[in-house]
Order: sequence, then C-alpha cells, then structure tokens
Amino acid sequence: QVQLVESGGGLVQPGGSLTLSCAASGIIFSSYYMGWYRQAPGKQRELVAIISSGGTTNYADSVKGRFAISRDNGKNTMTLQMNSLKPEDTAVYYCRGYYFIHDYWGQGTQVTVSS
Repeated sequence: QVQLVESGGGLVQPGGSLTLSCAASGIIFSSYYMGWYRQAPGKQRELVAIISSGGTTNYADSVKGRFAISRDNGKNTMTLQMNSLKPEDTAVYYCRGYYFIHDYWGQGTQVTVSS
C-alpha cells in the first residue's frame, strides 16, 4: 500500500519559517520524482517545487530564493524548507510522487501565514 504522509504545517507569522516533511512508503522512493504542490482557497492547485530522482530541483517563480526542496533516499523522505513566508503562501500543501504511470498524492497539510 502506497502512502505519502505530510507533516510540519501550522500557523506562522509573516517572515517566519516552516519545514514540511513527506514520508513515503510502499514505493521505490529513489526512483520517483517528488514534488510539493499547494492549493489556496478558491484557487487551483499549483506546483511549488519538484526534485528529480537524481536531485535536480525546480521551483515556482513565487518561491524561488525562499523555499528549498530536498530528499533523503535512505529515509524515504522529502522536505520543503520555507523561509520568509508571506500571507500569500497560505494554502494546503501536498506531497506528490510520480514515476511513469504511477502517480500518488498525500492528504495535505495546512500552512497559514498570518499575524
């Protein structure tokens, strides 16, 4: 059974930091592209950052320089370090793992940036 479980969300003030984690099981994690996506109320789900099986990263323009994605293939985990958070970063953040036709999502974790 495949599971992607996010953790680390919460309430943070503008300018603050949070670290999200995604723990994967039931997949050959090292083979999968992994990504973070987010969905704000009333908006479509959007890409935040992705990391290839080899560690190549790509970011949405809105988070470049503030967020950092990483993975630990030995622990089957992926993280998203989020710094200089803004109110517009408020959303549910989802973990995604995909490899050819295999495509899995976590349940999401809420991130709220507010004073």
